[in-house]
Amino acid sequence: MERSEGTGEAGPARTDDRDDPAAGPAAGSPGVPVDVPDVPSPDDAPASGDDSAASGERPDGVQSLRAALEAVLMVVDEPVAEITLAQVLERPTGEIAKALRELSAEYTAAGRGFDLREVAGGWRFYTRAECAPLVERFVRDGQQARLTQAALETLAVVAYRQPVSRARVAAVRGVNSDGVMRTLVARGLVEEAGTDPESQAVLYRTTSYFLEKLGLKSLDELPELAPFLPDDVETLEEKQ
Repeated sequence: MERSEGTGEAGPARTDDRDDPAAGPAAGSPGVPVDVPDVPSPDDAPASGDDSAASGERPDGVQSLRAALEAVLMVVDEPVAEITLAQVLERPTGEIAKALRELSAEYTAAGRGFDLREVAGGWRFYTRAECAPLVERFVRDGQQARLTQAALETLAVVAYRQPVSRARVAAVRGVNSDGVMRTLVARGLVEEAGTDPESQAVLYRTTSYFLEKLGLKSLDELPELAPFLPDDVETLEEKQ
């Protein structure tokens, strides 16, 4: 169909009128009302893949990052390092660290029953301290699995003198600690750390699980205990 040229004061032809039957009669035709449908411009359409408005996600993607962090940390059984989370989520480590600390602060401010803590070089969800007795009552039904006094003493010696041999532990405690050491290794609190270059004795150290159970970021957070150790530890060890 050919377009009829506008005449008189109709002005220049509109540049958006096309030879399209759906467009209707030409604008400016005498006696014919113009009914232009409200068709959005391609420039007004959202960019491909940008569905943040529909999903309620913040434009900077912070909300989706926090959700991803929560999802991953919900299923871990040990603290996860920031660098590991950054690699998994393909985000900068600094951004991961900031989001983790913001989440932790928000949980604390809201008084949630769980807490996000940085422990043993990583992050993990924990029961908030105020709720721990209730959780223990539910999970353990009043049964507590505690270490013996001998095990606690041995664990303390390993923690403060590591890497340390069994002979050195026995020298500090004054009794043979082989059985207790095996118990601590079986519980994952202590592990082998090579051998002594001179005596070839097996050396032991505490594990990341030990830090996790004590709620420590590193061994540097252990309280000072050296002043309470015997002054003649070296002499006692030589007698073993």
